[in-house]
Amino acid sequence: MPEENKKSAEHFLDLIRKSRKGKFKIYVGMSAGVGKTYRMLQEAQTLLRNGVDIKIGYIETHNRKETHDLLEGLPVIPRRKLFYKGKELEEFDVQAVINLHPEIVIIDELAHSNIEGSKNEKRWQDVIEILDAGINVISAVNIQHIESLHADVKEITGVDVAERIPDSVLRQADEVVNIDLTADELISRLKEGKIYTPDKIEVSLKNFFQSERILQLRELALKEVASQVERKIETELPRNTHLKTERFLCCISSNYEIAKKVIRKTARLAAYYNSKWYVLYVQTPKEDGDNIGLAAQRHLINNFKLATELGAEIIKIKNKNIAKGILEATASQNITTICIGKPHLTLFNVIVSTPVFNQLLNKLSESDIDIVILS
Repeated sequence: MPEENKKSAEHFLDLIRKSRKGKFKIYVGMSAGVGKTYRMLQEAQTLLRNGVDIKIGYIETHNRKETHDLLEGLPVIPRRKLFYKGKELEEFDVQAVINLHPEIVIIDELAHSNIEGSKNEKRWQDVIEILDAGINVISAVNIQHIESLHADVKEITGVDVAERIPDSVLRQADEVVNIDLTADELISRLKEGKIYTPDKIEVSLKNFFQSERILQLRELALKEVASQVERKIETELPRNTHLKTERFLCCISSNYEIAKKVIRKTARLAAYYNSKWYVLYVQTPKEDGDNIGLAAQRHLINNFKLATELGAEIIKIKNKNIAKGILEATASQNITTICIGKPHLTLFNVIVSTPVFNQLLNKLSESDIDIVILS
């Protein structure tokens, strides 16, 4: 089959698959208690009154009366029961949703980690499976659970959030809605007992629910949703087909912490520009075979996994000269922007110390390629 015909056939097949896939709506909030679950249940009640086949797949009301009351009259799919470490626990039933095949299903707590022994490790994977089955999904997540924002959230709150979703999940959403409250409104809700039980209020006020922290998280949430809306507009309403297509190259070394930060920041840039991006690791003889320790190997694998989850394509090149390796990848992938760590970082020092660095800079200048140094 000629290449042109093959591409045409693949494009048509892709359109068919997209049309069969369920629509996906996500409510995003800056923290617990802003009203994501409440808003989802309000929407469910409205849809039910209008004759839509909607069911509750999983909802977590946290015993908040005003939220729990909205469940009345809504058809709830029973959770499946399973034993874990001698205890009977309840979990979301993916197969029951697929079997019943409602028009729309509400699935709360998108970043939740499933109980060991479940079909999927994460609830977002359950949601993707349901969308692929042609069922529309409404879900919710807090801003601190988005993978590329992990470092920012940890810096703001001091909390290392364990449950996270890849940014690619958010990008798959057809609609992203921000549930916004001012810091004062959120703190008032906490003090009135509308978020946590009385015994947790004082501790929360001293930790997570501080005005300054809430404001910073609110800013992250607003920026994230604005970025998603802008991406959707550019995707569905292309304004200028002659604009340069951005392609980012994230250059990493085997240094785990530094590489992790550069990967996340490049992911944010690529998401903002709705662009394809790559993670490049140039393996020098010093890190070849037995020359690299097991810990460094493990860190590299973990960072490759993180990058893949965030939507990157991994490029591994063997070259004794890192700058030459970067030139090779830049040329082969039509890169427009190279992202690299701060000047004091090892990788940057290695590149700068080589004569090829001038060649790299000249190439960037001639090709109109930008280099971004990330902190």
